[in-house]
Amino acid sequence: TYALEASRRLGVMLDARDFRGADGVSAERVATDEAERMAESQVLDAIDENLPEEEDESEWQWESLAKFFNARWNLNLRDRDLKKIGRDHLAEEIIAKAREALNKVELSDLAPVLEPDFGVQTACQWMKHKFAIEVELDDWKDKETPAVLADAHARVAQAYDEREAEYPVMAGLQHFTMRDASGARYDREKLVEWARTRFDCDLSLDDLRNKQREEIRELLLDLSRRNNERAGEALAEGSRRVAELFGQHTDSTARAGDQKSGNRLHDLVHWLNQTAGAEFSEEAFGRLNRLQLANKVEAEIEEKFRPEMRRMERALVLQILDTGWKDHLLSMDHLKSSVGLRGYAQVDPKVEYKREGMRQFEEMWKSVGDHVTSLIFRMEQLDERFVGSTWKESAAIHEDHGSEIARQQQAAIEASGEKPVKIEPIRNRDERVGRNQPCPCGSGKKFKNCCQRKA
Repeated sequence: TYALEASRRLGVMLDARDFRGADGVSAERVATDEAERMAESQVLDAIDENLPEEEDESEWQWESLAKFFNARWNLNLRDRDLKKIGRDHLAEEIIAKAREALNKVELSDLAPVLEPDFGVQTACQWMKHKFAIEVELDDWKDKETPAVLADAHARVAQAYDEREAEYPVMAGLQHFTMRDASGARYDREKLVEWARTRFDCDLSLDDLRNKQREEIRELLLDLSRRNNERAGEALAEGSRRVAELFGQHTDSTARAGDQKSGNRLHDLVHWLNQTAGAEFSEEAFGRLNRLQLANKVEAEIEEKFRPEMRRMERALVLQILDTGWKDHLLSMDHLKSSVGLRGYAQVDPKVEYKREGMRQFEEMWKSVGDHVTSLIFRMEQLDERFVGSTWKESAAIHEDHGSEIARQQQAAIEASGEKPVKIEPIRNRDERVGRNQPCPCGSGKKFKNCCQRKA
């Protein structure tokens, strides 16, 4: 990393092996000395190329030489300045200016890169920035790369499990929050009714009585974690039943109904209906192959135990993909309008368009993945309307006052002894004018060539 960045700043190619075990000061000195040595050879080569001694002085390229020096070391020279110096003293003068310019390049800020723990520090910072996961330096300091990767995967998986528990609670608390003049408060009765159905638990209003907002949240989080544990057990059981149904069959097109496995298909459908609260038929499942059946079982279990999280994932992917795809189409339009210029470089524009388009397409997919994972691990930053769009009503919750109003209206109708008046639809009862009949406006034209066309 140090060699790459120092090479970019100094405009030379440095070898990373020259900086192993070096501190910031010594590494800066090595990089600058190497850049100065390369500058000497570059100056001499440029002079020989633009001011060859074997050619007449009228053919010398003073202007081209000045442009090279200015671009290479950010000098401000003109061709007449070089002519004043003369060819004999030009190398010495330009080398001195190049050294002066190289010594002004700041490399001290790269010193932390040379520290032994820099790689681990960078990985810890990336985990915090990407997944909001705090990792102590000592946890990874003495581990090899495979062990660090395995631990990182485990931490991310654990954090994602926690997000799966947090999201339905966040959505539920937001949905059952009432706002009035006194502020925001939870509708505890509806919250209890929702949580009892959503997490399949025995929760009463007394459990939330006298509890603060954070205490209610922690109570619901605990219920959500238990629900996720049951989801994991159901997924494992579903995978086991699918594996037992197909056994050792390797044919990917084999259907579940063709397997000679006794009542295992019937048992699988019966178990899934009880677990997911669905009504699937054995006939429908019998038409699925192994992969389709496994995906179906997993999808139904996820929809039962984690519907809000799955909806949030789908909505987030579609939203970011929609934006990314629009940007990709725009960039492809720009590429299409400019790719013709590649022909001047002896490159086939069609081939270049396909190659560059594929590269941009792959970058778009990578960008979509980066954005989705970043937002999922920072779900608290999601817009309330977006969270509300992923809400799923676990059970119909009827309003008491609405039902009372309906009963009062029905009682009033029955007391009056009158049936509700049926509202007649609006109809146009005027005589219709045919397309080929004279227009009623008196123009003498047919209706289709006059007012009907204007209409």
